Amino acid sequence: MAHRHKKERTIKPVNNRDNRRDMGPRINNRITAKTVQVISSDGQNLGEMQTSAAIQMALDSGMDLVELNGNATPPVTKIMDFGKYKYEQKKRASEAKKKQKTVEMKEVWIKPFIEENDLQIKLKKVFEFLDNGDKVKIAVMTHGSKRVLAMGKDAIPGLFAHVVELIGDKGTLESRSKPDERTKSIVIAPAKPTK
Repeated sequence: MAHRHKKERTIKPVNNRDNRRDMGPRINNRITAKTVQVISSDGQNLGEMQTSAAIQMALDSGMDLVELNGNATPPVTKIMDFGKYKYEQKKRASEAKKKQKTVEMKEVWIKPFIEENDLQIKLKKVFEFLDNGDKVKIAVMTHGSKRVLAMGKDAIPGLFAHVVELIGDKGTLESRSKPDERTKSIVIAPAKPTK
C-alpha cells in the first residue's frame, strides 16, 4: 500500500514538467512519430529512419534529437545539443529586444518670456533628446501674477512658433495642448531619417 502511494506522488511532478516543456520543440522520447527525417549536427540530410534509431544515434554522439517541424510528413528532426540550442535562441531573442528602441517622452520647461540665449540652452537639451530618438514635450511655466499670466498667455503661441522654427528639420511638431488645458505644451518627435 505504501509503495503504491509513493508511486502516485512521483508521477505528478513528471506530468507537470512535461506540460511546462510543451512550450518548446519535442526532443528525444517526446517525439511521437514512428519515423522521422533526420538532419545531422553538421547539416547533412541523413534521410528517413525509425525514430528510436535516430534517438539512439543522437544519444551516442552525446546530443539530442530535436523535432524542428512536427507538421511535415515525416517530421523533420535534427541531431543537436539542445541545451546550447536553447541558450542561443534566448540570446538571439535578447539581442532582438535590445535593438527595439522604446521611444520615451522627455520634458523641457520654458518661461513665457525666456531670453534668447536661455532658449538656446534649453534647445540644446531638446536636440540631445531628439538625437537619442526620444519625443520631447516642451511645456511653458504659467505661474505668477495675473498680469504676467495674461501677458504670458498671449506670448505662448508666438513662442511655440519660434521654437518650432528653431528646431527646423531636426524634429517635427506632433501635437499641441488643447486650448482648455492649463499647461500649454507642444510635442516634438524626432525627424524621420531621409532615405
